[in-house]
Amino acid sequence: MGGAARLLSGLSWGAQGAWGLLAGLAQAAALALPGTGQPQWGLQIVSLAVLAALLSEAPTWRRAAGLGAVFATAWLAGTFWWLFISMHTYGGLPAPLAVLAVLGLAAFLALYYAAASGVFSLYRQSSRALKAIVFGALWLLAELARGTLWTGFPWGAGGYAHVQGPLAALARSVGVYGVGFVAAVLAMGLAQVRRSDLRYGRFWAGLVALALVLGGLAWQRDCALAQCTGRPVAAAPITLALLQGNIPQDEKFQTGTGVPQALKWYGEALLNAQADLVVAPETAIPLLPQQLIPGYLERIEARFAQGDRAALLGLPLGDEQQGYTNSVQGLSSAPGTPYRYDKHHLVPFGEFIPPFFRWFTEMMNIPLGDFNRGAVGQPSFAWAGQRIAPNICYEDLFGEELGARFIDPARAPTVFVNFSNIGWFGDTLAIDQHLQISRMRALEFERPMVRATNTGATAIIDHRGVVTHQLARHTRGILQGTVEGRGLDAASAADLTPYAMWVARWGLLPLGLGALCLLGLAWVGRGKPVAL
Repeated sequence: MGGAARLLSGLSWGAQGAWGLLAGLAQAAALALPGTGQPQWGLQIVSLAVLAALLSEAPTWRRAAGLGAVFATAWLAGTFWWLFISMHTYGGLPAPLAVLAVLGLAAFLALYYAAASGVFSLYRQSSRALKAIVFGALWLLAELARGTLWTGFPWGAGGYAHVQGPLAALARSVGVYGVGFVAAVLAMGLAQVRRSDLRYGRFWAGLVALALVLGGLAWQRDCALAQCTGRPVAAAPITLALLQGNIPQDEKFQTGTGVPQALKWYGEALLNAQADLVVAPETAIPLLPQQLIPGYLERIEARFAQGDRAALLGLPLGDEQQGYTNSVQGLSSAPGTPYRYDKHHLVPFGEFIPPFFRWFTEMMNIPLGDFNRGAVGQPSFAWAGQRIAPNICYEDLFGEELGARFIDPARAPTVFVNFSNIGWFGDTLAIDQHLQISRMRALEFERPMVRATNTGATAIIDHRGVVTHQLARHTRGILQGTVEGRGLDAASAADLTPYAMWVARWGLLPLGLGALCLLGLAWVGRGKPVAL
């Protein structure tokens, strides 16, 4: 066993559980460190290595599953604890019930990782290299299950800690889940390192080989970003005006306070902005068009019906007969406008009520609704030679759905725009975590991601995943900046990342099948069966 595993194996179940809990909280902190909001890729691997060390010497599958459950519950609760704010502060749910709801969700999602940990114990007698691969494959399957089943909630996946660091270069090839797989393999490898290994040249040779591989991948990515082929992939930058109204969340849908504030400020900002593209966030206009003062929306439409400026604004659309949608409307002088995008991936309890849970939503004072879903892979908004692809709220959490827009390279997005309202969660790390999610999408597709939000983070992220402009959060203002679209010469797939090419066709299936194949091969080569 490794040094860490040897140290932890002699502890009591209670002490091991405490280590698992602390490691899980450290995993949460790695995604956005409290105080700075920055991702900590090293902490993510080290904290997962603690769990790996515990599992390496777990005497039974039950012990292993229990340790996995403790780690994952602490990690997930520590990641999205801010759901408490939306349910209690803004929803009026009693604090004890809100705490139980957060812990219950975390514990439910932790079952995937508990199952992965329990299965891992069956491979405990395998070689160190095989154990590392098995652990990575099982962790990958758990992450995929959390991200897809029951509509999916992959917020806080371990790969998001690697939007910067040595594994960031992998995103363009294997995406956030593939990055998480590699991190899990490294974590188990780290957990099994022995002091005696330091005396052998092959150990150091392995480290050098790993460094060379990661360095080569980083060089390949930088080469692609630098357009080594000499093919033009960018057009002239367009200027942006990103509107951040900072309407208080407890007033946002109140007809006497937040609604008139939003209509006045966003209306004036849309009419007066001079940028090529003006972007207003999710439900910036908080009323249906038919509920607005006559002439309000028509005046904004007329402003952009002529000239060389365009706007994208978030607002609800629909009626009682056809149903309602959380939408983005695009306004310009181009034919075919107004453009419309309808949100596809709806938020449970906020935009649709899961079966058997209406009793729970009725306990909260939140404007809930059963919205209609938009289609996957909706057309982009064409403007100034760009193909601008909207996504709303946490839709940028689902890279496989954004990837569906790359099935036809000639219509692939050149710029992503996220429309969000994180005001539900206060001034918390939810803002920073969402920013890392958007940065990961930029890395995966090598496309800029523009963010317009009610309270933050309103930002411009370039095609390298770097935040180039950002507005102070929880302030009212307009972020001025420029964005350079990528992939305009997309008559072929040459300007698409490997991730964009395979995820557009097969979604996450290759990752799941690859993990299962690795487990099957490892089962054939495993050591003696472990006692249950």
